[in-house]
Amino acid sequence: MLAKSGFATLIRSLSVCMLLVTVSATAQDDPFAEYRAMMGDDNPAIFVIEEGAELWTRPQGPKQASLEQCDLGLGAGVVKGAYAQLPRYFADTQQVMDLEGRLMHCMVTLQGRARADILRKPYSATGDMGTELEALASYIAEQSSGMPIVIPQNHPAEQEAYALGEQLFFYRAGPYDFSCATCHRQSDKRIRLQKLPNLTVSDGAGMASSTWPAYRISQGVVRTMGWRMQDCAKQQRLPQLLPGSEAVVALIEYMSVNASGTEMAAPGLKR
Repeated sequence: MLAKSGFATLIRSLSVCMLLVTVSATAQDDPFAEYRAMMGDDNPAIFVIEEGAELWTRPQGPKQASLEQCDLGLGAGVVKGAYAQLPRYFADTQQVMDLEGRLMHCMVTLQGRARADILRKPYSATGDMGTELEALASYIAEQSSGMPIVIPQNHPAEQEAYALGEQLFFYRAGPYDFSCATCHRQSDKRIRLQKLPNLTVSDGAGMASSTWPAYRISQGVVRTMGWRMQDCAKQQRLPQLLPGSEAVVALIEYMSVNASGTEMAAPGLKR
């Protein structure tokens, strides 16, 4: 029987081999569609989901507590459907929070862990075994699979977060004078093999919001929406965005509200 590390390596190797075969045989409009069809329901993220489910109930931290009393917006411990309604305003923090920010809040308040320790390595490097935050996000996101995205916009803070997200989306900065909109405000565009969804319209925003977290075939790990925001900022040569920060939450809020009504299908499968 393979050890966990050996099994993960085998999965990554098989994924890369299948991808190389598929890319050469698939139409240019979506080079990865055939690969996804071959995988069917066999997304390697299933192992990360299982790990996240175990982490949710595992006592940890100085308080030796689990996260089972963490309120993700639908009541303490309620996971089913929570991800499809995040980000949202939380009265206990008086902030709009996304999933990763809320999870870190619960790790600190329920388990007594230090926020700085959690932020030391929130995301895995390529080929790593994955992080706690990635596993928990995968588990919670999967619990909203098949449900429509419905992001609350009732509280003034939620409306302000959307407005800030829209402002940041179009804000040009950095050495290349890029904004998010540089790549994501037009439909039917791509960069090399990567399709660029138009995040200003429902279809494009829905395609993105509904499929993150996602298993990245080329990297062999699950990536979260927070990682996606951070990586986009990195490509723009902007300062690093921290998980759960106001900028990250606002950008996710803008995109997720635009995606309202789209059926959740996370964790997705990406190149």
